Amino acid sequence: MAVTLNCDMGESYGHWRFGDDAGIMPFVDCANIACGFHAGDPMTMMRTVELAVREGKKIGAHPSLPDREGFGRREMRLSPDELRSAFIYQIGALAGFARAAGASLHHVKPHGIIYGMAARDVALATAMAEAAKAFDLPLFGMAGTLQEQAARAVGARFVGEFFADLTYGASGELIIPRSHSAVDLQKAAARLERALRDGKVEAVDGTVLDIAFQTVCIHSDPPNARDVAAAMRRVLDTVQR
Repeated sequence: MAVTLNCDMGESYGHWRFGDDAGIMPFVDCANIACGFHAGDPMTMMRTVELAVREGKKIGAHPSLPDREGFGRREMRLSPDELRSAFIYQIGALAGFARAAGASLHHVKPHGIIYGMAARDVALATAMAEAAKAFDLPLFGMAGTLQEQAARAVGARFVGEFFADLTYGASGELIIPRSHSAVDLQKAAARLERALRDGKVEAVDGTVLDIAFQTVCIHSDPPNARDVAAAMRRVLDTVQR
């Protein structure tokens, strides 16, 4: 199966506009749409779903910790039951908007800091996997971590991700900034091409890590997000031609 390109989208809120969703959408295969806890609101969710439907893109729920002020990038202490309920709540909300637009959800992609927290905490990973399983949706996550282990254990389908516009630590952890600066397009393209061809990625300390994935994630908040999307699309299409 061809490796797909996904992007975190729908992260505006009220009158605050965030991310060039319309400019990015033509380049991606899947739109991970914020569900209101870190960003997004009912009108933004509906508009982003409708945009994805018009462009023929797959729609994924992008649930997070209840951290709108910190954009879902601050650690919070939730019990596994609380996290599972929060995810089910958010996925269900987006599923309703998708149904209203004549579509259905394709996957679940956790947002922000909880993504990394669940990679090292099996109880949190299980809660996320159970929420995806409740809707019979695949869970996007980091291959080879507790996320994948938990998904397999509860019978949820799992899709490994590679992050083209983020860097990796020596142990394979993602380095998630509180806010994104402009992405170096040459470095990101070279990183993705190596990952596709060799299954390798170089961590910030020079350690070479094995990486397994079926989808590539980019973000809508770097200043040059549209250029990133176009560049990553070119790499995917060239390598997989």
